[in-house]
Amino acid sequence: AAVTGIGFYFFVNPIHANEAEEGLHPPEYPWSHKGPFSTFDHARSTEKFVPHEVKAMAEEVEYTDGPNDQGEYFQRPGRLSDYMPRPYPNDEAARANNAGALPPDLSLMVKARHGGADYLFSILTGYMEAPAGVEIRDGLYYNPYFPGGAISMARALFDGLVEYEDGTPATTSQMAKDVTTFLSWAAEPEHDDRKKMGVKAIIIISILTAFS
Repeated sequence: AAVTGIGFYFFVNPIHANEAEEGLHPPEYPWSHKGPFSTFDHARSTEKFVPHEVKAMAEEVEYTDGPNDQGEYFQRPGRLSDYMPRPYPNDEAARANNAGALPPDLSLMVKARHGGADYLFSILTGYMEAPAGVEIRDGLYYNPYFPGGAISMARALFDGLVEYEDGTPATTSQMAKDVTTFLSWAAEPEHDDRKKMGVKAIIIISILTAFS
């Protein structure tokens, strides 16, 4: 049954990707968290700041809260328990600033797209001039990894855009790697604990199986 199922998956029902409609299939990258016993590179992408630094960053953003005892809403500094503020006040403003397209929620993007982290990294680093014969209308940009090739999001990462405290060269690929790893963690923050629990479960079950 296992052999038949595997054969059906790979040969009878293959996944065909049409570059023009579905986008170029992203290459497979060796992510640090990809293996069955691997964890996120927290030092690079998810734990660069200590708690008091993150708290200070949160306090730089004002949030609307309330109502208070007088029934009025008020502004207060952000707390660690607050959600990240939306970049636009409403969907209409978001569409107006992105060539009519509504930006997606990135918190689960790694799980929402085929290819996961490979897809996000390819999108962030895949901007280029449209090839001959391909027309891209004003306000859109060419990226072969995006379905249809025309994407509303402009290229966001450029060499030297940020400065790493440890002296790491701020290349586009390095920044794209860090952003993708962070979004992978945001989509599955329990990733490391789940794998640790899985290893413990396998060990315990193996011991109990041997005894039985």
